Amino acid sequence: MTASLDDLPLRDDLRGLTPYGAPQAPLPIALNVNENTHPVPDEVASDILDDIAVALRDVNRYPDREFTTLREGFAEYLGHGLEAHQIWAGNGSNEVLQHILQAFAGPRRTVFGFAPTYSMYPLIAQGTGARWIAGVREPDYTITPEEAVAQVEEADPDVILLCSPNNPTGTPLGLDVIEAVYESARGVVVVDEAYQEFAPKDAASALTLLDGRPRLAVSRTMSKAFAFAGARVGYLAADPAFIDALRLVRLPYHLSALTQAAAVAALRNSGIMLRMVDEIVEQRDRITATLEALGYAPHESWSNFVLFGGVADPKRIWQQLYDRGVLIRDVGIPGHLRVTAGTDAETTAFLDALASIESAS
Repeated sequence: MTASLDDLPLRDDLRGLTPYGAPQAPLPIALNVNENTHPVPDEVASDILDDIAVALRDVNRYPDREFTTLREGFAEYLGHGLEAHQIWAGNGSNEVLQHILQAFAGPRRTVFGFAPTYSMYPLIAQGTGARWIAGVREPDYTITPEEAVAQVEEADPDVILLCSPNNPTGTPLGLDVIEAVYESARGVVVVDEAYQEFAPKDAASALTLLDGRPRLAVSRTMSKAFAFAGARVGYLAADPAFIDALRLVRLPYHLSALTQAAAVAALRNSGIMLRMVDEIVEQRDRITATLEALGYAPHESWSNFVLFGGVADPKRIWQQLYDRGVLIRDVGIPGHLRVTAGTDAETTAFLDALASIESAS
């Protein structure tokens, strides 16, 4: 006889919850989880495999616990005068965020973010025993410094998570908002820049704000711009004291030798890898323009996806796209759907399918 969760002594605050997970289906066009749908270029894949082969020879030994070479690679990639001792990394940016909440949140502490935002934030907060507090945004999903400060002061959170550009809306976040939030907060402030590479090239990163702000951290991921979602590599930059706090909660040898080798090789080829970004931005802007032409209301996006409103029946449109072999995301915002910018062929398939639905209506 199979047991259920009700039969186990689960934490009370976890009862009734469902695990995170985007719908997965074997459709020809999958544009629902903000992946980089471009494969890793062949020449880079070969270089990565060479490095993994070398690492494999010593895989009977524990990896470098401090992942020194990888941290040096991230520091060089990010620039801004950063050094390896200001860098941390984990198995995807979710683990990096989990380390932060384990160190600075936890039971009887609170985590704050402006909703709608990344759906994993409240789940990681709950998983670490903290309480999630959802702030609000303007109707166009922007945030003003004044409104941000008022909400932060009222909530008085231990950790603030700022997604920039925001997921699931793609909305940019001004550095003035980040500065104002930091000055008004007593807790740590984390700027999640998972999609920063897709922002305009002249858009300033929150990395420019790190100096003199020891409670500030800026997280990134290799999943998006580097087409490395399956490798699970996230990282952050912060004051060295902030990094020391994360060492207290990480598991021993949490980054495998093979993961470290693959990420170091990918960073070494960052110039080639990031060529994909320009192609994705081109498709994102094409999606936006075509959605407008079809009568939808796409929101400004600095990411690799487009959230669009004006959808009278999201469930029906989602299903009809599904029936045509195209998978996008219903993120639960009334009247909206979200689509990832893929390759030229994938974008064409999505837009053609959506146009065919319109013409059949």
